Amino acid sequence: MIVISAPGVMTMAKTAVANANIRMSSTMTAPFPIRRLPYALKSDIYCQLFCASKFFMRASRLLSILITLQMHGRVTAAVLAERFEVSQRTIYRDIDALSAAGVPVYADKGPGGGFALLDGYRTRLTGLTAAEAEAVLLMGLPGPASDLGLAEPASAARLKLVAALPAAAGDSARRIGDRFHLDPVDWYRRASAPAHLATVAAAVWEQRCIVMRYESWKAEVRRAAQPLGLVLKAGHWYLVARVGKDLRTYRVSKILKVDASEEVFERPADFDLARHWQGEVARFESSLRGEKATLLVMPEAMSSIDRLGADAAEAIVAADPDGDGRRTVEIPIESIGMAASLLLGFRDWIEVLTPAELRAELRSSAVKLIELYAE
Repeated sequence: MIVISAPGVMTMAKTAVANANIRMSSTMTAPFPIRRLPYALKSDIYCQLFCASKFFMRASRLLSILITLQMHGRVTAAVLAERFEVSQRTIYRDIDALSAAGVPVYADKGPGGGFALLDGYRTRLTGLTAAEAEAVLLMGLPGPASDLGLAEPASAARLKLVAALPAAAGDSARRIGDRFHLDPVDWYRRASAPAHLATVAAAVWEQRCIVMRYESWKAEVRRAAQPLGLVLKAGHWYLVARVGKDLRTYRVSKILKVDASEEVFERPADFDLARHWQGEVARFESSLRGEKATLLVMPEAMSSIDRLGADAAEAIVAADPDGDGRRTVEIPIESIGMAASLLLGFRDWIEVLTPAELRAELRSSAVKLIELYAE
């Protein structure tokens, strides 16, 4: 059911009623259910609601484009269109609207071109809504801030943000800390900041080159790198850095020693940390799943099937069960040994049908367990 709740929309409804020569009490207040009105009147109100929503959506996008240009400098129409999920033609119209409103925005053509604001221009549209303030405070995780040595500044910033908000928005934002707690560390693990995280974070922020000794799974190596960003995933910190012409990922806890030099590097203008990380995760996971196995999964295994990983679990859940609830499905596996170690934990709830090598590995492991625990 659609309900009129905003005073401005209520005025629209009263205007529509007047146009339809239908009497409506001047004391009528929201909420007022639209379903009680005649069909012709409902159509008029729906039209006005749609137009109003389109207006506010565009106003929000114009402000977001303005802030994006202010933060990032020159940005192409293609990037803006992708970010705001509209066509490039819509972006051109939005830029014209900003220019008509007095915003000093200009366009450069050719390679390296795009839209930009005149040097020195800053928007004063910095007010936060209650929902935006809640979102900002929700992003301020105390654990990661403490790891980076920013616990006190983050706490002070939170207090200043809440104090600067209007009373209603401030009260709403304060409830975030009382009602939501984010714990990024996996079960049965201890939260601990890597020894060199603060040094690496400072180098990332200041765009300073580093030299580090790193313990890889093969050997201890020395790397000269340009640190581009830090990522916290499942309780572990990872460094994304440029080494030569390549972008590489390092687990910060594996850094044995790191020194930041006075040399400052130029950060790639087109580098997007979140997008790069998502691509790396997808590439890494797909590279580990080079083999296949066919399983017969019993109903008893379904409650724990997530232990096999997202790719396998999704395939198993999507498979149609037979009359006894069993599912036959092909899943990707990393290797024979890794798959066997995971499947052993499912007892007789999962039977491997193929490949024969995996069946043999499970049989060999079962024999060793019987010998180990034989009386």
